[in-house]
Amino acid sequence: MKAVIFDCDGTLVDSEVLTNEVLVEAVAEYGLVISLAEAVAAFRGRKMAECVSALEQRLGRALPADFVVRFRERMSAAFRDRLRPVDGAVDLVRSIRQPFCVASSGPRDKIELSLSLTGLLPFFQDSIFSSYEVGCWKPEPGLFLHAARTMGIEPQSCVVVEDSLPGVQAGISAGMQVFAFQPHETDPQIPKNVRVVRHLSELNDWLSSGDAEQADGAALRR
Repeated sequence: MKAVIFDCDGTLVDSEVLTNEVLVEAVAEYGLVISLAEAVAAFRGRKMAECVSALEQRLGRALPADFVVRFRERMSAAFRDRLRPVDGAVDLVRSIRQPFCVASSGPRDKIELSLSLTGLLPFFQDSIFSSYEVGCWKPEPGLFLHAARTMGIEPQSCVVVEDSLPGVQAGISAGMQVFAFQPHETDPQIPKNVRVVRHLSELNDWLSSGDAEQADGAALRR
């Protein structure tokens, strides 16, 4: 293992529930009632355009042209009030000796805001990759392959840490070793041969040692 590629939302920063709380509130104003659990399950790790399309299908009509802009403004305000790092994230990135980066489907300004508010930005200042700049969204592998190429590391020598199914699928398609961060229940669609971790501290020894293969059977999907 020569490099680590982290997702941002739900992996480094505890934003998935917070983001979907804002989304549920926003679409309710247009008459669409959707539960928080349903929103998280449907939209975790998905491209924003796909989320909007799915919401419009449920609603039966188009959302306003400025819906995404207004949603992102509300989301940023919620982040400033309540966003926190995922437990163990700061300690983990401090412990890694190999090159590492963050590769997210979100726009760069959102990534930078999230990392800044949680104290993680100094670790990733020059190592941020956004789907909006690469033009490729998970589950396609292009974002991860671009990150590896920019770091000068072969894909098979990279480890991906992801919380969402699209991210896990992207890592697998890129030919990288994938750790699925599933702090509560494991998504049943996560492939059985993907290693699952419940807390980021489980990765400290494996990633800091440079040998992700140290992960034993206890780390496999459970």
